[in-house]
Amino acid sequence: MTGHVIQELQRLAGVDLGRVQVTGQEPVMPSPFRIGTAAASSVGVATAAMAALTGRHGQASVDMRHAAVAFRSERHFRVGAEPIELWAPISGDYPAADGRVRIHANFVHHRDAALAALGLPPDATREEVGEVCGGRTGLEIENAVVAAGGCAAAMRSRAGWAGHPHGRAVAARPVLTLDRLPGPPPREGGLRVVDLTRVIAGPVASRFLASHGAEVMHVCGPGLPEVPGLVLETAAGKRSCLIDLPAEGDLLRELIREADVVIRGYRPGALDGLGFGLGDLVGLRPGVVVVDVSAYGPGPWHGRRGFDSLVQMATGIAAESGPLPCQALDHATGYLAAFAAASALLRRRREGGSWHAVLSLAATAHWLDGLGRTTPGGEPGVGDLLETRDGYTFVRPAGLIAGRPPTWSAPPRPGEHPAAW
Repeated sequence: MTGHVIQELQRLAGVDLGRVQVTGQEPVMPSPFRIGTAAASSVGVATAAMAALTGRHGQASVDMRHAAVAFRSERHFRVGAEPIELWAPISGDYPAADGRVRIHANFVHHRDAALAALGLPPDATREEVGEVCGGRTGLEIENAVVAAGGCAAAMRSRAGWAGHPHGRAVAARPVLTLDRLPGPPPREGGLRVVDLTRVIAGPVASRFLASHGAEVMHVCGPGLPEVPGLVLETAAGKRSCLIDLPAEGDLLRELIREADVVIRGYRPGALDGLGFGLGDLVGLRPGVVVVDVSAYGPGPWHGRRGFDSLVQMATGIAAESGPLPCQALDHATGYLAAFAAASALLRRRREGGSWHAVLSLAATAHWLDGLGRTTPGGEPGVGDLLETRDGYTFVRPAGLIAGRPPTWSAPPRPGEHPAAW
């Protein structure tokens, strides 16, 4: 089955990467969803695209267990012997009057918005949040929190999501799109990546590209909220800088002029008013590959804030099986975004032009649902897949090219670098 899925992904991206050797089989995770298939397919095509891009067409392979464990990389990451903190105290699922609802409060402004929408003070406890949620329906809570600028999702059934206007919009699109953009002839380059993303999916994409030799600059704005542990866990092989938009927009423009790929994780349209829309990027760097990653993608909810756990709730995944045993939507979307970027660079060689890829966690959820179900397995072994270097323990990158694993040029390093290549 995995081979067929990999072939279909190549068709969507318009590339022929040859056969990808896959070892291992389902089940590899304690879930009825085919997480192993999703992991091996997404890591496999991304690896195959990098193989083709570097002159080793058809020499990619991937082990399903390794890929699935990589989908849990943040859970296995250690600084010394200590795990990183992944969830804020009031983030999580709550019983509602008619089912369940999830509130995402890892960022302080999202927490404050959620608590204000619930009529609670900023120092409210998890127990107080649960008491308020128990007296309202899931949709009432979702609507109130979203209207206040926070992040929440009521638990929907699979059928409920299929009938929802945004659910229908997601189902009408493939898991990724890759389109050529109008503009001047491209200027060939290497593999420099500007990463304008946060929280797992986008950072996983650029971390994967870094493991295959890309020069990656992660750009964040001063004062923008982050989950520090996740920033560190996805920082291997990258440099990072702070740029205050719009005051220091020229610094970002200079980076983009020398970039080959720009990965954007902002809500759709958020960067357009700052001079970093698609047309602006093509004008700055003819031949640029722009990869857009969002929570919900095009449709009525295109501007809605969201995260993996919320998309699981909204799309019916959580209602069917409970939460997935990993952030599978984030990780799969990240590897598929890296695949789209590498595929676009391959097509640029052949066809010229600049390119635009669109992916979303909701589209990945629909794709995962379409892979069918399996008998739930046990917990995969991880000991042989971990590496310790410079005080960090991490999951080694999955996927091989010509039998050789990728690696990061440097372990995660805290601190900032100059905003220059």
